[in-house]
Amino acid sequence: MIADQLIKMPEPDAPIHAGTHLGTVDLTIADLARSVEFYKNVIGLEVIERDEQHALMGVGGTPLLKLHELKGATRQPRRSTGLYHVAILLPSREDLGRWLLHMERTKYPVQGFADHLVSEAVYLSDPDGNGLEVYRDRPRSEWQWDGKTVKMASDPIDLEGVVASVPDPGVAWAGAPVGTTIGHIHLRVGDIPLTEAFYHRILGFDIVAVWSSALFMSAGGYHHHLGANTWQSAGAPHPPEDSVGLRRFTIMLPNIETQNQIVQRLESAALPFERAETTVFVDDPWGIHISLTVENPL
Repeated sequence: MIADQLIKMPEPDAPIHAGTHLGTVDLTIADLARSVEFYKNVIGLEVIERDEQHALMGVGGTPLLKLHELKGATRQPRRSTGLYHVAILLPSREDLGRWLLHMERTKYPVQGFADHLVSEAVYLSDPDGNGLEVYRDRPRSEWQWDGKTVKMASDPIDLEGVVASVPDPGVAWAGAPVGTTIGHIHLRVGDIPLTEAFYHRILGFDIVAVWSSALFMSAGGYHHHLGANTWQSAGAPHPPEDSVGLRRFTIMLPNIETQNQIVQRLESAALPFERAETTVFVDDPWGIHISLTVENPL
């Protein structure tokens, strides 16, 4: 029923505001102490707040991740919808190189590297198997576009060049630098057309690239704030409630007008949502929880 409603929705009158970006990502993890140690000592985040079951972690007082402990939580099935990876964006190539030098010292396993033309990226997983990308963007002036499609690839990365960008490799690593953000989030979804209908026609994100069984969307001409693929999840079920993984992610909207536009489209599609103060809570077609939060409500 929801699929029929979404597919019939028209193109949005206007794209989502160019100032839209991602906020905090909430993850379910099995062992809070273990995860805090990982995100602090390997990724370089600081603990902003912590209680017995939760930890808010970020950089320079800005929250990026909220960890929720679920004792006994299991790994997600390989074939399920949910998180593919959370992408942590470092401010510069030098910062990525400095982090790589740190990773060499920690000996924590890295799963892959890629030059995406618009960025240089490193892939790994946290102790619960939640996928992570740590990357730096090339300047926007170097991005190549074919009309409204950004050119991206998965080419070999120049690791020597990344590390050589660090002017003082002997200086001790001091954690993730101020300016580190959640650059994008990549989801495992069950169907690409339905994903396009929700994130493009309802939320208003621009479609910037389509690969085989994958879709990339953004606001304001970014290479992508949202990625989605069906490589392991076409027609797959939601992950079990007692598993680790993505709990919620936040989309930061620059003003109330942008939020109201989305609410109007949600109402037109008869999609359920809740509103509380500056945030609208809605689920995507795969049951992924999303917070649409106004950054400047006045």
